Amino acid sequence: MNTRSASTPAARVRHPRRVGPPAVQPSPYVSNTQTKALVAGSLAARMARLLADDMLSTDMAANLVGTTRVTINAWISKGRAIGLTQTRRGFRLPRWQFEPALWDVMPQLSQALGTREGWALLSFLETPLGALGGQTPRQAIEQGQTARVLELAGVDGS
Repeated sequence: MNTRSASTPAARVRHPRRVGPPAVQPSPYVSNTQTKALVAGSLAARMARLLADDMLSTDMAANLVGTTRVTINAWISKGRAIGLTQTRRGFRLPRWQFEPALWDVMPQLSQALGTREGWALLSFLETPLGALGGQTPRQAIEQGQTARVLELAGVDGS
């Protein structure tokens, strides 16, 4: 015999009714179409940067600083110079890195960021940072704020 009446808590529990199919949650991932667009945009941006007026070939950079292409390549591999890989053989180098203010800090910056990869170094130097009042690290170094940029690079690189 059932001693529960309609007034007991177990009898009063109501289950919500389902109306329609369950809600579909949006994917937290980028779609294939969006990924392809991002990659295409990235490639286009990189190609434009490689062709910019301030970019030098390894031979041009060697002539600028009075050394050889072999030395320039060695500097790139050690993180001493920014060398941007291309779709074909060789590197392109931003001319401004050979200015004394930047040239002197490049090895320290590479070490602080924990990378020798040219695109990563260039991206850091040319991206405005809120911690620098919207300036790029390159601009800050040129204005004498090298210690602050290295401090931020150490935080970014750790």
